[in-house]
Amino acid sequence: MAKAKKQGKDKRDRKDKQGGKDKRKGEDKRKGKGKRKGGKEKRIKRKRAKRKRTRASRADPFELYLQSVQDPQPEVGFMSRVYRGMRGRKPMQFREDFCATAYLATHWAKSNSRRTAIGVDLDGPTLDWGRKHIIGREKPSVAKRIQLIQANVLEVVEPKVDICCAFNFSYCIFKTRELLGRYFRTAYEGLADDGVFFCELFGGTEAIIELKEARKVRDYTYIWEQEKFNPITREILCHIHFRFPDGSKIRRAFTYDWRLWTIPEVRELLLEAGFSQVDIWWDPVDEDDYRRTTEEENQEGWLVYIVAGK
Repeated sequence: MAKAKKQGKDKRDRKDKQGGKDKRKGEDKRKGKGKRKGGKEKRIKRKRAKRKRTRASRADPFELYLQSVQDPQPEVGFMSRVYRGMRGRKPMQFREDFCATAYLATHWAKSNSRRTAIGVDLDGPTLDWGRKHIIGREKPSVAKRIQLIQANVLEVVEPKVDICCAFNFSYCIFKTRELLGRYFRTAYEGLADDGVFFCELFGGTEAIIELKEARKVRDYTYIWEQEKFNPITREILCHIHFRFPDGSKIRRAFTYDWRLWTIPEVRELLLEAGFSQVDIWWDPVDEDDYRRTTEEENQEGWLVYIVAGK
């Protein structure tokens, strides 16, 4: 039995050696083939990855925002006309609070060779983007008249300017009367003796409901979303999305967590801050330009400039 066992072992050894050899050959072949196939698959995946790079992945949200939201030339023209009507002279020194990329401040400096502009914002990377992509594209004669300050708008009062503005509803980030009043007092202090403060506000029956509005801009779609509104606190959460022809999207490119103030509240706080005159300029549906007004019918959506003179 021992012999038989030994013979059996020998047979198994020989079989294992042969089988093992064949197996190794087979494995070597498969491994080699697998490597070639794996390399090919990787190349295919790389090509597919290149082909699948979407418009959304290539897009710059700041550029999209400039194209779809901001329109600085009419804003510069409006502020200049209103200021001249109030003060009898051209405004020269300008400060843009919550300036982000300083697109408006740059257009102010471009509008007249003697005008200067200051942009104030708390976010460093956004200011850096503006320095590179907005101010950096201008002539040195324009760029040297623009100063960007990374700081809290509640703390900047120098140098004094003719006009200070807080556009795109940015001041609505202040959700209490104490904070918004403090901001308006800071804006007041930062103005020259005949300075004027400008801000915007939106409202209407559709301003306090959940909705999405899409608008075509160039070859992509801008989407404004009002996600939720709390009628007790008047807090509103909004987003901007972008959708592209290839089906790709940038969801929540920008998010805004605001208190949606009312016109009387803003007017009262401006007067409490020291301003002597507060006017409402209404955006009429059937006219080209804003008009100063004291009474209007409510609409689904309205937009106003609130102008406060020192």
